[in-house]
Amino acid sequence: MSSLKLGLIGCGRIAQLVHINALRQLPDVELAAVAECDPKRREEASRRAPKAIALASYDELLSMPELDAVVICLPNNLHAEAAVAAMEHGKHVYLEKPIATRLDEAKNVLATWKRSNLVGMLGFNYRFNAFYQSARQHIQSGRLDELLCVRSVFSAAARTLPSWKQDRQKGGGVLLDLASHHIDLVRFLFGEEIKEVFARIWSMNSEDDNAMLQTRLVNGLLVQSFFSLSSVEEDRFEIYGQAGKLTVDRYLSLDVGITDPTAELARLKWLGHKLRSLLHSPYLKEKIFAPGSEPSYRAALAHFATAVRMDKHASPDFWDGYKSLAVIEAAEESAKTKRVVSLVDFVKEDL
Repeated sequence: MSSLKLGLIGCGRIAQLVHINALRQLPDVELAAVAECDPKRREEASRRAPKAIALASYDELLSMPELDAVVICLPNNLHAEAAVAAMEHGKHVYLEKPIATRLDEAKNVLATWKRSNLVGMLGFNYRFNAFYQSARQHIQSGRLDELLCVRSVFSAAARTLPSWKQDRQKGGGVLLDLASHHIDLVRFLFGEEIKEVFARIWSMNSEDDNAMLQTRLVNGLLVQSFFSLSSVEEDRFEIYGQAGKLTVDRYLSLDVGITDPTAELARLKWLGHKLRSLLHSPYLKEKIFAPGSEPSYRAALAHFATAVRMDKHASPDFWDGYKSLAVIEAAEESAKTKRVVSLVDFVKEDL
């Protein structure tokens, strides 16, 4: 079987930390070209992927007939434009989240994708994290009985951000950066669409870098979430049911945690659970040897490569990206009007 030839568009921080190495490690995949307008980043990408052709423009990359697919890691406000251009050149597309910065741009991506008969995958890689996959299985099995409420936090320590990440119009802000992941995970974990949202958004170190969201799913389940680019490193879900609580802490846990309803039972099981976590954690090796790594990136890219090679649908797709962005726009409307906003006016199922 010949190698799948991929091009990488955008060689900024996340591409240097994750995508270049992950793509080079995938079996039967060749990172054949990279495109980056910044000379220093282009030079660094060439050092990391010496066999790839390095280009200054993604138009040049898309014109290469030998490329089967592209991975797009550009600043957020360029996502939609680049994805449409790639599909118009007949390339399968893995697009880092968000799908776009505005729904009208996202609609253009969806329309082009539907006409193209190409694989279009959105970079919601945490769906491939073993903790979230295990949590989903527990929820589907009824382990928690009837669900009562969900709390989530996704925050990052304050750091100097590139200029585009400090400006909402250019694709910045915590909703596009972090909340988009949790919005998608809520749909993934519970298998339900978000019906309405109430939000508060405020700025500390950059525009819209903090947000509180309360979303209600179609089945009535409430999800309360805090997102910040100016706090501490934390990524956590707490899911409360009548038969216990499920906790996922992506940074600190060795496995999904299940807490029994009564404190007595919980204390008795705590030690045994910790020991089992050490022995059977899906990410124990990574936690010890590479604390900053996130294996779900590679798993998501591998899923995309397999979908392209086998001509199959990849999930999450561009429609999932559109639905996440719809919640973000509804949240921004809620913060502006100080009222609960229904998703009915933001998600059009006939697109």
